[in-house]
Amino acid sequence: MIEGTAQIADTLLFGLLVIAVAAFTSFRALLYKRDPRAAIAWVGFIWFVPLLGSIFYWLFGVNRIARKARVLRAPTVERLPPGASTRARDRAHGNRRSPSHLRPLERLVDGVGPHHLEPGNRLELLVDGEEAYPAMIEAIESAERSVTLATYIFDRDPVGIRFADALGRAHARGVAVRVLIDGVGRHYSYPTIERELERRAVPTALFLPTWIPSRLPYLNLRNHRKLLVLDGSIAFTGGMNIRRGHEVRSTPISEAIRDVQVRLRGPVVAHLQSSFVQDWAFCTDEELGGEPYFPALEERGSDLARGIPDGPDGEMHSLSSTLQCALALARDRVRIVTPYFLPNEALLAALEVAAMRGVRVEIVLPEKGNLSLVRWAMSAQLWQVLQRGCRVHLTPEPFDHSKLAVVDDIWTLVGSANWDSRSLRLNFELNVECYGRNFAAAANRLIDQRVAVGRETSLAEVDGRSLPIRLRDGVARLASPYL
Repeated sequence: MIEGTAQIADTLLFGLLVIAVAAFTSFRALLYKRDPRAAIAWVGFIWFVPLLGSIFYWLFGVNRIARKARVLRAPTVERLPPGASTRARDRAHGNRRSPSHLRPLERLVDGVGPHHLEPGNRLELLVDGEEAYPAMIEAIESAERSVTLATYIFDRDPVGIRFADALGRAHARGVAVRVLIDGVGRHYSYPTIERELERRAVPTALFLPTWIPSRLPYLNLRNHRKLLVLDGSIAFTGGMNIRRGHEVRSTPISEAIRDVQVRLRGPVVAHLQSSFVQDWAFCTDEELGGEPYFPALEERGSDLARGIPDGPDGEMHSLSSTLQCALALARDRVRIVTPYFLPNEALLAALEVAAMRGVRVEIVLPEKGNLSLVRWAMSAQLWQVLQRGCRVHLTPEPFDHSKLAVVDDIWTLVGSANWDSRSLRLNFELNVECYGRNFAAAANRLIDQRVAVGRETSLAEVDGRSLPIRLRDGVARLASPYL
């Protein structure tokens, strides 16, 4: 009898403990989750899956980076030398040369990002690994003082080995080489590339290393940025990882991945270097600075450009705000290329309003995505833009991983971010905006090529899916805040 009473007491105590943990965790989610949908989802999960829901929240729902990132950002920016771009220096310039009807966009990004527009840049679009990889490796081979490389995926395959060899040779000749790989992205190949980099004595760090396998692609708080900076004066960025699939012509079509990278010269390079320096300091506590990383940069072209970092820290929502403003100011045409299209309600509304105002809105998506759950959720959401007059083009294989946006044939955005919550709210991203008709024309030519080989879908086609498929896609859409 006494033993039975003790067991009942232990059970009650454990139940009360579970309730207390759930209550405390729910209060935490309500207080700190900015997105009401995320707060509702977490609170429901916490209570409907007792204890396990609370454990999952503390493992995956808490942004452990934000506070440290905010602490690191200010002193890192202050350490940048006169050759680097800082808010104070940019403000002193007082140069506002963006088109008059897009001037509010310039002012908005002034307020949400750490940099101001820089004149005198040259941006070149590089298509697929056939163009991008030789240019990147040649730049590494020519570097004299520093090489900084950040990537989400760095596979140990023939392409990865070529990069590792070039990085190793740079290190051997005395160049200050630093390589940062995301802790989840490193697992996309095994053995991982770090072993090859270690063999070549290349200084390497991991961004939030984790035991979670790469085949769980929906983890948040990842460093999704892709950037390479040489001697602080030449940079590459875009959506391209380091892996064999981006060499489209030599890869089976079902495994090939189309993408774009941009080569940058001019003062805007300091914006990209600044992002790497802050990420490296977060991961290693090593502070990079001085002439090897931030030389005085001369004007190299006529493009007006700026780096726009974005992430779940002090820069959160900077990219989403930028896109909403660009859509609101568009007069003639908006063109979007993205592999994953799951915009939040604000961006959906901005797209719909732009189309209803008479702006020609074109959205170019891959017909067959590489993530089934995302593809289903995208299908469930397309009707919202189609019914308001947006035009949606679907491109055939190979899978198109490109991320581009062009507004009024003069403003272009290119970088690592997709049009989904993972990029706009949960991961660390880096994009570059450019005011320049030549660069916009190059982006438009690429988009024209994509449209020419694809097909346009319609509201009737989307509505014509069978009921089981529509239900499947609708259920998948419920997870869109986390995809």
